[in-house]
Parts: sequence; structure tokens; C-alpha cells
Amino acid sequence: MATETTTMKELIGIYQPGSQHMVGDGFPVRNLFPSNDLDREVSPFLMLDYAGPQYFEPTDHPRGVGEHPHRGFETVTIVYEGVVAHRDSAGNAGVIGPGDVQWMTAASGIVHEEFHEKEYARKGGTLHAIQLWVNLPRASKMSAPGYQTILNADIPSIDLDSGAGRLRVIAGSFLGHKGPAHTFTPVELYDLQLKAGRRVALALPEGHNTSIFILQGRASVNGSEEAGEAELIVCKREGSQVTVEAQENSRLLVMAGKPIDEPIARYGPFVMNTKAELVEAVNDYQAGKMGHLRNQ
Repeated sequence: MATETTTMKELIGIYQPGSQHMVGDGFPVRNLFPSNDLDREVSPFLMLDYAGPQYFEPTDHPRGVGEHPHRGFETVTIVYEGVVAHRDSAGNAGVIGPGDVQWMTAASGIVHEEFHEKEYARKGGTLHAIQLWVNLPRASKMSAPGYQTILNADIPSIDLDSGAGRLRVIAGSFLGHKGPAHTFTPVELYDLQLKAGRRVALALPEGHNTSIFILQGRASVNGSEEAGEAELIVCKREGSQVTVEAQENSRLLVMAGKPIDEPIARYGPFVMNTKAELVEAVNDYQAGKMGHLRNQ
């Protein structure tokens, strides 16, 4: 009888932030991609901005980034510390705190703002978050915008064997536990906490891109050299398993997805397939076709 073999995903490399900047006045970010030219290796993910951890003094004027547009992809904001408030031109509004996730589908076009929540800003505190951009395939880029507030309580949390740590399933599935996020293409997104000296084997689809970002601690993948805080481990598509081993108590974000092998055309907050589509996006935004936010 034939048996199915499990092959390890080999590493492409370990990457440090390629740039560092402020988004508005409230999100000090270190960028892992696209600043490292990893489009093909991390698709369907387009961007990873690592915000903080940074303490903000109390203020009556919440910091953040004001009205701006997006088209052609999704934004995923994961909060570890702090509280972030969102509002968009489709009428959606939400507040996310530690453990929560906001999954916004810009698709055909949306305008939104992101600020530190008022009470959090008034008290001051540490902000620690990740924002991902997830590409949409050509067939879905002009779909209707959407919005998902995914609260910590709605995210399955699985205790790993022998007290090794725990894994939260934001998207995809792990050991039969399905994450709450709706995705247009297959995506696995896990919030993983692993204790020093422990390991976990993750089965991930053959042919899917896989990368692991380290927020805290030190860890290795499939026996690789250790990577540390704010570093990204990127694996090849081939293979179906990664074994993560923590050298220190670690928190990691595991990202895997079916690659979208289509042309990518970028211009600021727009990601399409052609330059002509980018020009159309700019014109549509300037003509008000993506809407605007009402003052509150």
C-alpha cells in the first residue's frame, strides 16, 4: 500500500526589516515586505508592517492616519497591545484591542481611517500591532468592499501537546479547528506562542508560500539558524511541513497561502494588475467613486 510522504519546506532565507517609517503620526512601523523584494515568495501577501511596540504619552488628540483610499486587496490588522478604531466609507466602524483582528476588503475601492481609540489615547499606552496586505486575484479585485471584526473570543485557541504553547487560528485550519476569517483564496494565518526549548510541527499545503514572522523571542524553522525579534523566515513553496522550534519564549505569526501568480502593479494605496488599472483607480478616487468619510 502506498503511503503519503511528508517533506519539509526548505528555507529561502531570513530577512530583517527593509525600511522603517511612521504611518500618519500613530503607527511607527518596520516593513518586512515589499521592502525586501519578496513579492513572488510571499504571495498572496503584499505587505507586512510591524508597528511598535512603542509607548505613546496620553493625549486628547488621538494619533493615527486620516482618510485614505485602497483598491485591489485586503488589509488585515492584528493588535497585540493597544486599541485601534476604524471607520470607512462603506459605513463600517469598529474598535479592536489585544487579541482582536480587523479584516477589511477594499476590493473595488474604499476610503477609511485608523486612529488610536479615544480612551486609550487619553490614558496613553503601548501600541503593538501588525498590518498585512493580502492580494486579491484579478477576478475579485473589483468585488464589493467588505469588513470583518474578528474578536479574540471568536478565534479558536488550541493548547499544544505537552504544554509547548498555544496556537490561535485566525484564518485556515489547524487540527480540525477552523479560523473565523473569510478569505478569497486559501490562506493560513496563525498566532503562535511557543515556550523555550519546545517545538511544533505544522502541516501546510504543498505549493503554498509560507513565512514566519518573529514578534518576540528567538526561533528556528526546520533546523535553520535562529531568527530573532522583527525577523522574517521565508520558505520555499515545495513541501508540506514546517517544524518551528523556540530557543526562547517566542511569539510568531505564521502566514501561508496559495500564490496568486498574476502581474502586480502598485501605486501607493492601490494594487492592481496593470498600469492602466492604477490610473483608473486614481481617477475614480478623485471623482469620489470610492466615497468619503463624514465628519463626526
